[in-house]
Amino acid sequence: MLALDDLIELLPAPWRAILDLKVLEEIASNLDGVFLPESRDIFRSLELPPDQVRVVIVGQDPYPNPKHAMGLAFSVNPDTQPLPASLRNIFTELENDLGYKRTNGDLSDWSEQGVMLLNRTLTVAPLKAGSHQKLGWERFTQSIVEYVAKNGAIGILWGKQALELAEYFDKDSVITAAHPSPLSAYRGFFGSKPFSTANSILERKQLTPIKW
Repeated sequence: MLALDDLIELLPAPWRAILDLKVLEEIASNLDGVFLPESRDIFRSLELPPDQVRVVIVGQDPYPNPKHAMGLAFSVNPDTQPLPASLRNIFTELENDLGYKRTNGDLSDWSEQGVMLLNRTLTVAPLKAGSHQKLGWERFTQSIVEYVAKNGAIGILWGKQALELAEYFDKDSVITAAHPSPLSAYRGFFGSKPFSTANSILERKQLTPIKW
């Protein structure tokens, strides 16, 4: 179990001054047993400073497979093979959208360009998808999205939980679709062209496109 002080210490300093840390008290009291990702990676998506977030991709919760979860939504470590099904579907859409065939599942290079890869829930019990919903994470990540949206970030929202945050974005700065999971990818994720659309919005704002 993580103590509140430990959780706050893990949170990158630039975000501590922005977010309501009282929410972490509830999360710390509920965060018991073994969980993913490792403690040091819980807030990896927040290593991107608040004022550098240009796009935020919102998913649901970390991969429940211990070999996959690494703190960035949808991303895996670079040596991971085979890739998780959701990530394979993301890469299929990327190739169909921009013609770019990507095989490396480590999306850190997206983060380095100002793309926040954020899950609604930042932890999960091993092999139990959705197990840490209702621990308080949703309120915490909602406040993150509210902040970056207010600062002009583009939202790419995949899946029901992510779509709950659409209201915080300007209508011309939000891209929505079904989750890339095999269970839902054919219900509106494939063909949604999120990557080219995001770049078009960035160019309209006279900002540098992302090299996806």
